Amino acid sequence: MAVFWLAWTVVPLRVVFDTRVGVAGWTYDQSLLVVGFFVTLKGLLDTFVEPNLRSVVEQVRMGTLDFTLLKPVDAQLMISTTKTMPAKLFHVVGGVGLLFYASGQLPQPPSIGSVIWAFLLLSSGLACIYSLWLAVVSLAFFFVRIDNLSYVLESVLDAGRWPVDLYRGGLRFVFTFVVPVGLMTTYPSLALLGNLSAGDGMLSIVVSFVFLFLSRQIWEFALARYSSASS
Repeated sequence: MAVFWLAWTVVPLRVVFDTRVGVAGWTYDQSLLVVGFFVTLKGLLDTFVEPNLRSVVEQVRMGTLDFTLLKPVDAQLMISTTKTMPAKLFHVVGGVGLLFYASGQLPQPPSIGSVIWAFLLLSSGLACIYSLWLAVVSLAFFFVRIDNLSYVLESVLDAGRWPVDLYRGGLRFVFTFVVPVGLMTTYPSLALLGNLSAGDGMLSIVVSFVFLFLSRQIWEFALARYSSASS
């Protein structure tokens, strides 16, 4: 199943580049790096983030979140680390394998420094995704049913399978700073290619910390409302 999904993710890219050498300054092999990071990030999301945060929605709906809140541990830490879906790790393996393959097709292999930089930026991308999911899940304290919104978020995140340079104008701004799919997949790819400036890389990390901070504030506000309503 993981192999089929990986192939299905690559096919649209192959179709786009079938009749052209490059798109928006990206070659097929370079764009394959973006897909590799997208698949890896999606696998990490499906393995560690989504199962936990979807569970929170169910707990709020069923009124069982109180049991978690009574424990002498930070509630956000608890709800973020209790569930995993190990089967989804095959997607991570597939994504990393795709990165190895795409890197091998480049005229010059990435340096060790570029690899470290790229995976540091991948971590910041995962932090951004986690923050977005936490913010969406926090809405469950107000609206209970947020299924449609979570599906919308997943659909928007799918834009990360393409280099952000393909998007123009306001859409590019949105995919860089509002729902930063560009920071999640394009920036790590640029780092691996050695084409990312230190300033842009640091900006990506700063943005991830901002997202973590804002999502924490949203979570605490929603949790305070839930606690006062249930007391």
